[in-house]
Amino acid sequence: MAQIETRTEPMVLNMGPHHPSMHGVLRLIVTLDGEDVIDCEPVLGYLHRGMEKIAESRTNIMYVPYVSRWDYAAGMFNEAITVNAPEQLADIEVPKRASYIRVIMLELNRIANHLLWLGPFLADVGAQTPFFYIFREREMIYDLWEAASGQRLINNNYFRIGGVAVDLPYGWVDKCEDFCNYFEPKVDEYEKLITNNPIFRRRVEGVGTISREEALNWGLSGPMLRGSGVKWDLRKVDHYECYDDFDWEVQWETGGDCLARYLVRIREMRESVKIIRQALKGLPGGPYENLEAKRMVEGKKSQWNDFDYQYMGKKIPPTWKIPAGEHYVRLESGKGELGIFIVGNDNVFPWRWK
Repeated sequence: MAQIETRTEPMVLNMGPHHPSMHGVLRLIVTLDGEDVIDCEPVLGYLHRGMEKIAESRTNIMYVPYVSRWDYAAGMFNEAITVNAPEQLADIEVPKRASYIRVIMLELNRIANHLLWLGPFLADVGAQTPFFYIFREREMIYDLWEAASGQRLINNNYFRIGGVAVDLPYGWVDKCEDFCNYFEPKVDEYEKLITNNPIFRRRVEGVGTISREEALNWGLSGPMLRGSGVKWDLRKVDHYECYDDFDWEVQWETGGDCLARYLVRIREMRESVKIIRQALKGLPGGPYENLEAKRMVEGKKSQWNDFDYQYMGKKIPPTWKIPAGEHYVRLESGKGELGIFIVGNDNVFPWRWK
């Protein structure tokens, strides 16, 4: 009887390209020795749209609708950093009410982002049901965004230089409070179903361990960094917007494995609810945009008290010039540090946007 020959040379396996609805469009050329991965070559660029080059031929306000596509699950974060860069470069002050509204929108986006991480993560370890739960909660966040901006998932186009596009509509605060009252027990339900499940623990505990030193050397950020024992959150470090007005804690773990990163995100959703509650309770009155912004950028020649200014031209126009200079701005998005390096040359278009 002839014996079956065993192949001993490595196998080359192509994974992807994956569809955009999956975890991200990329192709992996994997070299396997049995079940061990001995080499992996990623092939990127399937979603490349030349966003940096587009920014060089768009004014800042014209560019805001584009940025939602950087990460469809983090549209509000993308808009926030897009307006924060010229605001800091031109030293434009954001009204307190606008800053509170921004924080509420950013924390809603953080919850939505973590939920979209949680569902596929659990699906990957064999739990399909939570994938449907997370979309139930995300739909409520979409409803809040739609009521405030007119759009649901992306293209909210809500942030503006010096504030936000429109004020919160009547009844929105109560609706957002209802969401917080609904969602907080749901996080407890997630933990009850997932955290101490023995099958889940066996599949994530001690898996994908990244030490503190590796996380720092590899430049990780966000929940990946905090899950490896580094207590670093840009909301506390950079003191941007009005996060210092609220009582909340940075969530971090020392395990460095998949379980630690899961715990960080679960607890961050609770902290986001805590921040939103405080922002809704302390939401100040006043303007939702800086009506002085246009006069500030026009300088001493501005005729702010002119008759025409009583009826028109108070908002920053699309032809607002970006002051000359270089600036790097960053914020804490749901996935980690999101930063923009902007170079202005006193033109309506940025010289460089990276």
